[in-house]
Formats: sequence, structure tokens, C-alpha cells
Amino acid sequence: MKVTDIYTPINKKKSRVAFYTLGCKLNFSETSSISRTFNSEKYIKVKFNQCADVYVINTCSVTENADKKFKKLVKSSLKTNPLAFIVAIGCYAQLQPKKISEIEGVDLILGANEKYKIESLLNNINKNENTLIHSCEIDKLKDFSTGFSLSDRTRSFLKIQDGCDYKCSYCTIPLARGESRSDSVESIMLNVKKIASNGIKEIVLTGVNIGDFGKGGNYNKKYKKNFMDLLIELDELNEIQRFRISSIEPNLLTNEIILFVCNSKLFAPHFHIPLQSGSDNILRKMKRRYLSKHYESRVKYIKSLNPNACIGVDVIVGFPGETNYEFLKTYNLLEKLDISYLHVFPYSERPNTDAISFDKVVPLDIRDKRSKVLRDLSERKRMIFYKSQIGKERIVLFENSNKKGYIYGLTENYIRVRAPWNPELSNKIINTRIKSIDEKGYARTENYSFMPTGNRLL
Repeated sequence: MKVTDIYTPINKKKSRVAFYTLGCKLNFSETSSISRTFNSEKYIKVKFNQCADVYVINTCSVTENADKKFKKLVKSSLKTNPLAFIVAIGCYAQLQPKKISEIEGVDLILGANEKYKIESLLNNINKNENTLIHSCEIDKLKDFSTGFSLSDRTRSFLKIQDGCDYKCSYCTIPLARGESRSDSVESIMLNVKKIASNGIKEIVLTGVNIGDFGKGGNYNKKYKKNFMDLLIELDELNEIQRFRISSIEPNLLTNEIILFVCNSKLFAPHFHIPLQSGSDNILRKMKRRYLSKHYESRVKYIKSLNPNACIGVDVIVGFPGETNYEFLKTYNLLEKLDISYLHVFPYSERPNTDAISFDKVVPLDIRDKRSKVLRDLSERKRMIFYKSQIGKERIVLFENSNKKGYIYGLTENYIRVRAPWNPELSNKIINTRIKSIDEKGYARTENYSFMPTGNRLL
């Protein structure tokens, strides 16, 4: 089959461009913002599985699986259109440009700062004989670039902070994103209003280390404020109906922040707090800034203020030196804590990190087994949490799509709800009561009552 048989331009004056995001909510917010910089007179945005002239892949460096997924995406894009121009941006592109340049079909690689200049670097979208690389020295990256997503009409991920000053022994993020830096409160407020004007009801605050908000970047030093100050100002807005905090480090999650969120007008009672290990010995080797007792105190304090609050946990299994005894410390701590779900990651060796040289490497099959044990625990914890909410009134934000006859939504405390498709529920905030948990593990609700626009969390 000839390329011309599968590639027929929709508009000869415009090029088709498609975007794909690997990794975190922060990446998602950046991809969405970058896609909006493309001139609509020159480009038509299409879905990634459709034929495009340009495929932009926002990469992730956290795990080896993300690296492999990138290669598969390049291959599938070129299968759809062998003449497509492939662009790699993001963390993996910043860290390993030479390695990416060796992947057949990649035409352009843009680092942490250059990704925001992508359209100006796409003057020629013909396939290159040699891969072009534009990358900065990461220690020279000082400015903050704002970003937020608009592709989902119900929720938006708003970037408030970037980079990280922590030096965890397993992590490449400081190498990929540079030092901690923040947006200004004024810019964040303007972005919230832009997001709300698009009909979006919920905003998730994202960043690499959002509890460190207030450091560096474009911040107005004269009026410097910290994360708590930002929360207070956001809570007074009338334009949006719900805020949610993404992952926050336990050493930065103060009693003051917890108390504020649990009594907030707009912030959802949902905390995602990375633990990584329940063994103090492993936490020290990871160069984490807390020990297990401190983590336990965070969970207990949250639950003492709001027993219905949702608490999610990140865990890494199979870190070098993690014996069965050390793993059981993690399991036993998580089993006794009143948490709601886990995100489990098998340890992945990353170049240029301290941990890659550590001895007592845990075999891959052991990492996989331990991952399964914790994922089983996660599902058990999730069901216990869901069932504890039966009979209680909750506030649901429904999504806007019909998925095989159902509409889905999230409660303020992060319970996934499923109901028969009803267009009247689309992108609406609903007062309801949790009736039961269905056979697929979703909450079922009853007694719908629409909340007026501008109303606040109960």
C-alpha cells in the first residue's frame, strides 16, 4: 500500500497535529497548554490515533515502562503515517536526547525550556535525515511556564509549581525539571478565571512539589506567599465550584494545611500523600525527608478531623536493600492505617541517580510479587472506604460523556460513581446519597438534587 493511499489531507493549507501525554497530571496540563499555542490558521488538531502530519509526544522519565511506551507510540504513529514528523518533548527528552535520537523515526527533540517554543521550531515538517535536538542546561532553567488543561470539560489540571530541590536517591525529576519555582498568585487567579469561563467545575492544583509553592520563578518577591497563603486566597473565589490538591509531600503537609482543607469552602477532602516505604531504613536510603511515624501522624490527624476524607498513597516496592522484613514493615503500616487507595510502583533503575549504584538489588520477579500484594491491599482498602460511605450524602461532579450507556463522576472525597446515562447530569454538581457499590466496584447513588452554580462544598 502506498502512503498516498492512507494519507489524504483534510485541508491542504493546514497541517494536522496530534498530541499524547505520558506520565503525570503536570505533564497533562503542559501538553494541553502547548497544544493551544498552535496557530489554528496553520494547524488542525486531531486525535492521536488518527492520521497526522505531526505527532507530539510529551515524555516521562519516572520508569523504564514510560521509556518503552514512548518507543511504541513512535512506531504506531509511523504505521499510521510513515511520513509523519515525530516530536519528543518533556522529561525523557531533556534527560536522554541522544538515546531518543537513536530511535528510528524521531525528527525533533525539545528539552525542558524549548518545548514551549515548539511551533516556532516546526517551520519544516518534512522527515529529517538526522534528528534535531534543542535542549538547555537544566541548571540554567529559572523561569516558570504556566499551564492548564482544557480538554476535559469537567476538570482542569492547573500547574502552580515546577521543579524540585529534593534529592531523593531514586528520582530523576530534579535533573529533568530543574530547581523548585512557582507561578505568582496573580497569574494563578487569572488562570482560574480562564478555566472557569470554559464551563469547568473542578480544578486540580498540580506541580512537582506543590507544598514547596512560593520558591523562585516569576514570583513577585515583594509579595511572596507560601502554599497555605495560596489556598486561603483560592478558597475565597466564586468562579469555580471545587478545588482538589494533587500529591503533596508529608513533611510539607502541615497541621495548618490539613485543618484548613478539612474546613474549606471549596477544597475537596482528598489528600494524596507519597509514602514510598514504611521502613525507616529504606526511607533514609531513599533520602526522604520524614520517617514512618511522621507519616502515620499525618493520616491520623486527617481522619480525626474528617473521618470521610480520602487518603491516597504512593509506594515504591523493591528498592535496593528492601528485604522481606523491610517490605513487611511497609505492608503492616499500610494495612493498619485508615487509607483509601494505593498507587504502587516497582522500583525502576534510572540513569544518573544515586540508587542505581546501590547494592542488594531486588530481583524483578520479587518486585512484581510485592507489587501485586500491595495492589491487592489497595483494592481491599478502596472497597472498605467505599462501603463506609453507603448511606451518606455526597457531592458528585458528573462527567460529560456517554460510556456504553453510563455516566461517571467523582464525589468530593474521590469516590467513583456510575449511573445510567442521563444528559441532564452532564458536567453538573449533584447532591446525592451513596446507595450501594455495584458489581464493578462503582458507587451507585439516589435522590439527585442539583447544586446551583457558584454553590460551595458542604
